[in-house]
Amino acid sequence: MEITLKISPPVTNEQLNALFTAAWESHSARDFSPILAHSLLYVCAYADDQLVGFVNLAWDGGSHAFLLDTSVHPALQRRGIGIQVVQAGIMAACERGIEWIHVDYEPHLHSFYSQCGFIPTPAGLINLK
Repeated sequence: MEITLKISPPVTNEQLNALFTAAWESHSARDFSPILAHSLLYVCAYADDQLVGFVNLAWDGGSHAFLLDTSVHPALQRRGIGIQVVQAGIMAACERGIEWIHVDYEPHLHSFYSQCGFIPTPAGLINLK
């Protein structure tokens, strides 16, 4: 199966909600347009014309970007698609002058993000809900 990566292509709420519903157990349909409008960039992976992978890079308007919502359709996981979308996002961010990319992840994803080039660092978090 050939996977095509695209940087910030036109993508619909229907496509994103279908992928997120498959990939994330607690996903509720939402409007992604405000999120994508504030992104530095996002990467979409397609198998034929179906959206099968996604990652968003939000940013601070300066030199820091934040990797969010890394998603791969469960039927296609463990084939390197997630690493491809993350690395494509890293390269595109570098081309846009980003110096630092941050990512938060759960412990079971340490190996995945290490393969993408991330190193663990101390960080803080507050849940406001």
